Amino acid sequence: MKRLIPALCALPLLLACAHAQTSSDWETIKAASNPILPDGKDYTTDPAPFVANGKLYILTGRDTAAPGVNDFIMPEWQMLETDDPASGTWRHNPHFMRPEAVFKWATAARAYGAQIVQGPDKRYYMYAPVIEADSKNKDAFSIGVAVSDGPEGPWIDAHPSGPIVSQSVPVANDIQNIDPTVLIDDDGRIYFYWGTFGRLKGVELEKDMMTFKGKTVDVSTLKGFFEAPWLFKRNGTYYMMYAGNTAGPESECTEAVYYACQAYGTAKSPLGPWTYQGVLLDPVSSTTSHAGIVQFKDKWYIAYHNADAKGGDHFRRSVSLDEVKWDDSVTPARIELVEPTHPPAGAPVPTRNIAPAARIVASNSPVPVQYWIRALNDGKVHENPLPPDTWGTWSPNNPKQQWVVYQWEQPLKFNGSRIQFWNDQPAGSGVGVAPPKDWHIEYWNEKAWVPVTNASAYGTSNEGFNAVSFDTVTTRCLRAVFDASTDGKTYAAVAAQEWEALYPKPVLVEAADTKEPASPVCAAN
Repeated sequence: MKRLIPALCALPLLLACAHAQTSSDWETIKAASNPILPDGKDYTTDPAPFVANGKLYILTGRDTAAPGVNDFIMPEWQMLETDDPASGTWRHNPHFMRPEAVFKWATAARAYGAQIVQGPDKRYYMYAPVIEADSKNKDAFSIGVAVSDGPEGPWIDAHPSGPIVSQSVPVANDIQNIDPTVLIDDDGRIYFYWGTFGRLKGVELEKDMMTFKGKTVDVSTLKGFFEAPWLFKRNGTYYMMYAGNTAGPESECTEAVYYACQAYGTAKSPLGPWTYQGVLLDPVSSTTSHAGIVQFKDKWYIAYHNADAKGGDHFRRSVSLDEVKWDDSVTPARIELVEPTHPPAGAPVPTRNIAPAARIVASNSPVPVQYWIRALNDGKVHENPLPPDTWGTWSPNNPKQQWVVYQWEQPLKFNGSRIQFWNDQPAGSGVGVAPPKDWHIEYWNEKAWVPVTNASAYGTSNEGFNAVSFDTVTTRCLRAVFDASTDGKTYAAVAAQEWEALYPKPVLVEAADTKEPASPVCAAN
């Protein structure tokens, strides 16, 4: 693949020819804690850290989805830069680059996870997933390369004839071509990986940083690989970090399939074979997990996104930065589990809801991996929830009745409850997820489950919480029992975002720090 340079914009003239293709809207910000931009003014995503001129840069995307919109609305890239992460002082360019400003063959927006590296020629190359306009491919995502004399731009298309990778170039493929990662090895050779949805490809590049050299490799040995590969090298060992989503109740990665951990593998060669090594970052508050690791001065750092900023959600993500620790007592060196730092917690507020302190079990435990049982008492209610934001019971043959149990370590008093249902089918349906036909609360009297007395109406609306009050009971366990909606032939599933258990007066509550399930019959463990 021959690199083409526009006749009127030779590379030495970058500053003259591309002045409008990179924003100069830099501003200084102070990050007291993670995320780096916590106020929700600008949502940063898909971080790609790199070091240049003695500074740490983080290339990020921008999330602009409105609250409740479940789609990746990402029109441009942003940039963060600091000479000392510990200082909390960063420069931020909120409008660093738009795809269509550099890649004339690309459609506007959809600025997905990109990466910048410095090539052997000392110029900077940005590998960017964009959508190819007028593409005849089944999936129009492709990867373009921009080039600049400096990390802050300006940038021009290094291959203006089109993408360097798509479903039709340089060789036909059937994957979605996003999430590029590039390593310049110690000997100057260049290695390039990309892929998503469980498909990961790698290849060596020619010195032009764009042309494939030799055959591509397909990586299948990295357990649970889903997307977001990140290739780097330390002390002669090659590391491949990635978003993994091997899901299940006993998984070291994630309980719910929509969430992802950051896992990694190692190799002795840049093109593998790769050996899975484990998890280095547990799932974060956003369903997606996308990260990059870099050495800056004498420390290693991981940049990753989450939903921790003000107004944050799965499609309104923000970049955090934490230190990476190594265990060099083993070979290859092990990446220790990262301990994420979060925004300072506000002063605890008394509440009647003491569900967060409970352990949980349900009639459909282990819960199907598309749901997450601990969503029931995590204190979060979403405007437009994804499946793991709820506990759900959907199966091909839903039973007539389902239940959930909360269990506390000692007897407590309760006189009310609130629940927020979710459904995609109306009441009376026998398929899908519908409001329950009826439901009620029971408590454990140390011998059996007994219905609470003098209960108010049990509402089944999905428009906010359904509250119920009842005579005060003292118990270690409460159970919510749901009679499924039915059309007389089959039964629908039940789903709920949050189930609150109400103490008679507000108290300070500490959330349970355990995955140990409750007992279906309230047995002491």
